[in-house]
Amino acid sequence: VHHFLSPTSALFLFSLKMTAVDVQRQLGHDGRQMKLSGHVGFDSLPDQLVNKSVNKGFDFNILCIGETGIGKSTLMDSLFKTSFNSEPVTHSLPGVSVRANTYVDLQESNVGLKLTIVDTVGYGDQIDKTDSVQPLVDYIDSQFESYLQEELKIKRSLTVYHDTRIHACLYFIAPTGHSLKSLDLVCMKRLDSKVNIIPVVAKADTISKPELAKFKQKIMAELKENGVRVYQFPTDDETVAEMNDAMNSFMPFAVVGSREEIEVGGEMVRARVYPWGTVEVENENHCDFVKLREMLIRTNMEDLRETTHLNHFELYRKNRLKEMGFADSTADNRPVRLYDVIEEKKKTHIREMETKEEKMRQMFVDKVKQKEAELKKAEQDLHGKFDNLRKVHAEEKRKLDDRRRMLEEEINDFNRRKASVQAQQAQAERDMHQNTSPVLGRKKDKKK
Repeated sequence: VHHFLSPTSALFLFSLKMTAVDVQRQLGHDGRQMKLSGHVGFDSLPDQLVNKSVNKGFDFNILCIGETGIGKSTLMDSLFKTSFNSEPVTHSLPGVSVRANTYVDLQESNVGLKLTIVDTVGYGDQIDKTDSVQPLVDYIDSQFESYLQEELKIKRSLTVYHDTRIHACLYFIAPTGHSLKSLDLVCMKRLDSKVNIIPVVAKADTISKPELAKFKQKIMAELKENGVRVYQFPTDDETVAEMNDAMNSFMPFAVVGSREEIEVGGEMVRARVYPWGTVEVENENHCDFVKLREMLIRTNMEDLRETTHLNHFELYRKNRLKEMGFADSTADNRPVRLYDVIEEKKKTHIREMETKEEKMRQMFVDKVKQKEAELKKAEQDLHGKFDNLRKVHAEEKRKLDDRRRMLEEEINDFNRRKASVQAQQAQAERDMHQNTSPVLGRKKDKKK
């Protein structure tokens, strides 16, 4: 290059290289690394992100799965130290439904949280539990689909979009002390690829500590045996790795919830009072409630949100895009253009529509032929009935004519007989009159 530069330009370029002593360049395996000699200011990026996130607020969505009356609403009130005023439900519902409530006014210090609690109404109350899981799967997929449709829009609004994807699923296990129910295993197996499942033993104050420890071990063994994947608190962050690793061994968390507060040691605490004693919700010697809240809210809330987006939603997105016909590359490893995908999808759609149209046309022709055959048969039946009726009518007419002729003959015969009788009677009357006239004349003569 120096052959095409003037001596002055070459000297200036060389002086720039020699005077740039405040920047040291090192070439490593990741490329060129540069060390700055002074403060620039981009180390404030984390603070900028924090401020931006705090101003925007956070979304967090919890799905509570468990039988009616197992303590889901009470635990939510205890976790967030408030009262969500959830409506009670009965055990007589015909099926399972999903009820979501969003609370936008949760505030702690200067951090705002938009919390959505999704409850499973009527779960486990039916005799036939075959369809108990499907409403939950449909709801989770519908939230993924809503987010995906927002992503695919030309004009997206993801910055203000209310993310309703489920970030954590608390699965409430009844404290039987024996084993998991079949419904528990089936439900968690179907959901483990869609949500972050955190199993909890509800109402843990109803069984003793030795029984609880054996019950928890049996639950984890059954989950592992049936291939159910539950959420594991991350251990890749050194600041929380030791704590999360220890807390993973406590799963499923044995929890107790309460809306009642009593005074203990001069402080008001949530507790359950029994004749034999008091169970404090936030006493770690009584239950694992504090551990659950620490892991769910204080330590790993962001990881739950991130895992939902990067793992569960990404899996759903990949499968849906494949269904739509999208791919990363062709069979010969060439990149796929969106226009080509749309055109191919359009052609496929046109072919499917043509096939459906041909099937509908053939069905129409078959139905017309069938209807024509039915009408022809009905016409033949009508003609047959008409011929029969005409024959019957002719026969009846013939019979009526015969009867009329017979009646006419009988009438004529009757008239002849009548006339003959009348003539005989008239003749008899004349003869009688003639015979009686001379007698009457002789009587008159005698009188004279």
